[in-house]
Amino acid sequence: MSTDIIDTSDHLTEPPATPPAAGDEIAPTRTDKLAPGHFRAIALLMASAFTVILNETTMSVALPPIMADLGITATTGQWLTTAFMLTMAVVIPATGFLINRLGTRGAYLLAMALFTAGTALALIAPSFAILVTGRVVQATGTAIMMPLLMTTIMTIVPSHMRGRIMGNVTLVIALAPALGPAMSGGVMEFLGWRGVFGVVLPISALALVAGILWIRDVSDKDEHHLDPLSLLLALVAFGGMVWGLSGLGEASQHATAINPWIPLGIGIAVLGLFIWRQIARQRTDSALLDLRTFLESNFRVAVAIMAVAMMAMFGTLIVLPLVLQEALGLEPWAVGLIMLPGGVAMGVLGPIVGRWYDRFGARPILIPATAVVTVGIGMFAFISTTTSIFYILGAHILLMVGLASVFTPLFSAALGVLKPHQYSHGSATINTVQQVAGAAGTALFIAIMTIHSASLTAAGASDAEGMAGGAGLAFGIGAGVMALTIGLATMIKRTESDGEFSGGH
Repeated sequence: MSTDIIDTSDHLTEPPATPPAAGDEIAPTRTDKLAPGHFRAIALLMASAFTVILNETTMSVALPPIMADLGITATTGQWLTTAFMLTMAVVIPATGFLINRLGTRGAYLLAMALFTAGTALALIAPSFAILVTGRVVQATGTAIMMPLLMTTIMTIVPSHMRGRIMGNVTLVIALAPALGPAMSGGVMEFLGWRGVFGVVLPISALALVAGILWIRDVSDKDEHHLDPLSLLLALVAFGGMVWGLSGLGEASQHATAINPWIPLGIGIAVLGLFIWRQIARQRTDSALLDLRTFLESNFRVAVAIMAVAMMAMFGTLIVLPLVLQEALGLEPWAVGLIMLPGGVAMGVLGPIVGRWYDRFGARPILIPATAVVTVGIGMFAFISTTTSIFYILGAHILLMVGLASVFTPLFSAALGVLKPHQYSHGSATINTVQQVAGAAGTALFIAIMTIHSASLTAAGASDAEGMAGGAGLAFGIGAGVMALTIGLATMIKRTESDGEFSGGH
């Protein structure tokens, strides 16, 4: 194994100021600082994760000029996003195996090499097919990065500091998607749609070089071989579910080439086979995705809360811009300005909530936080064509603040109860749930909005009033589902790494 970047005996404790007297015990001194090598590695992983996630949301703004330049329709152009999501859903379940097999260094270099190659391919793409291929290669690297970041944090950060460090993950998750469209729009103003990839390419290449210099392995590598059948089952199961759920939202608005219930049904059926295969291979510790993480009650409950919260977040992020433009008549730039403060607030609050977690533990934060998210979504249920933009701005900020207070302790509470060799599998599971739940939330909100809007319009309401009413019902149902997580939050158990036990308060 290559030179390790973790050496807790030297880096996480400090020598006593004076030599101890004979017979005295030397108690390690708990510090609140990471060793320089650890800090540099995590900072690089954070910056790299920010770069790859920022790239996820750039295509929404870039799509119109791409359509004009490459001569494609909007339906075809949506594959730039759909293919990205499908690739993420398929690759993420395998990241636990990849990280254990390749080690931290190998997994990072593979992720950034793929992302850099995909970006370069998209930059020079002479056709739409090549552009989609570049996005797929980008998504493969992106899928590896987030589980790798979480696994590395859990491995090298002491338990009493995990909250504040994991809080920075929330900043990455929140700020990067929020800034993606703004960055894309600003760059295209001067450099066109290819400039979006041109700006990202040198940054990703620099991160790749920095990884060669700074990233080292933090745990022993796993010598088990890849199970091709598990990989195939994961591809069909998670790819089918995300494709089907994404198609349900689209089918509620207009006819689709393939009935989305077909890939969704196939995906759910094959998911059962995937689970059976993993349970069988767990006996030899060779599962593609180790599902024994679900034996821990905190992990089960945290993943359930996270799934509902992700549905709420993605559903809101998709439906709210639509209703603001179509029902309230706002321009896209105005919608972006309304939603930006909430994304920034969510990112900024992440590290603060992390410190609260280190001090108080998960449950005292999660119970009020899930209530705040429920209220935030519930406020959107009363949206109408005459709703003040300040009301919408306030509700969105409240929602994002609540989500920041939910995600940060959930990451730590879910992974903190696992054994070190399970961190990579737990991270992969969490990120897989995020992808599927995000697609499900989008489909649920869009379908409810579209169906109810049509019934209101048929009853005599204007198109704007119908859309506002449909969106209001979607938000109301979303708030009702989110309310269930308040009860789930009370089931999160205290652990030895929580503030109540670690003396953090």
